[in-house]
Amino acid sequence: MYGVGMHMHLVETAYQKEYARRRTGTTAAGYLEDLGLLGPHMTLGHGVWLTEADVDRVAATGTMICHNASSNLRLRSGVAPLNHWVARGVRVAMGLDEAGINDDRDMLQEMRLVLRLHRVPGMDDVVPTAAQVFQMATENGALTTGFADSIGTLEPGKAADLVLVNWQQIAYPYLDKTVPVVDAVVHRAKTSGVETVLVAGEPILRDGQFMRVHKTEVLQALADALNVPLQAAEQSRRELSPAVFPYVRRFYDGWLDESARDPFYRPSSRH
Repeated sequence: MYGVGMHMHLVETAYQKEYARRRTGTTAAGYLEDLGLLGPHMTLGHGVWLTEADVDRVAATGTMICHNASSNLRLRSGVAPLNHWVARGVRVAMGLDEAGINDDRDMLQEMRLVLRLHRVPGMDDVVPTAAQVFQMATENGALTTGFADSIGTLEPGKAADLVLVNWQQIAYPYLDKTVPVVDAVVHRAKTSGVETVLVAGEPILRDGQFMRVHKTEVLQALADALNVPLQAAEQSRRELSPAVFPYVRRFYDGWLDESARDPFYRPSSRH
């Protein structure tokens, strides 16, 4: 109605998939489709446990997916069927989720992880390319935000968002001249080689130094703020978590279909 974009975490875990089935009698994506919520305005975060029919729904409606590979691995959520999304024409972006459950915000490392995580065995050309992964992290990521007309690609009229990486770090001691630049960046670039970052043409990192904040002072202030005794409520929550866990485990006992033997990947779902 208002044309506002939406981002919704969906079926990140197998438990969420089963909850949707018990609650609605269909899949989570099927329920959203019935409500008219799927479409180019919607981005689904994670989507690890989308069924094959769900993937067809997402593709047919132009719904986008944000793939959070390292977070899914960190939380044992599973491995999203990226290759199958792409084969069906789904536009996929790449995200990091939140630092507290991802442990870092390293997009270069994330690109490398996504590229290698989905290299399934065999000789068929069904694995993502470095260019596809780079597009997920840039152009497709911008498309999920609603600001794709001004960010995401380098072209006239768009913001001059630039990252300059030391080529010596990527290419030394040897890099064959036939290797495409994008392939070299995705396979070998590291954050330690990032020398300059410009946002809308303004340098926020120059020669490896932040221009707007004093990194050492900020990190020390953060460490000092966090290195304090737990408050009573915080201590109570810390003690409550392990005490409640056995009951949570008992509640979810039998939810997962252990007999399924035909997934996209083993830690995902086809049906």
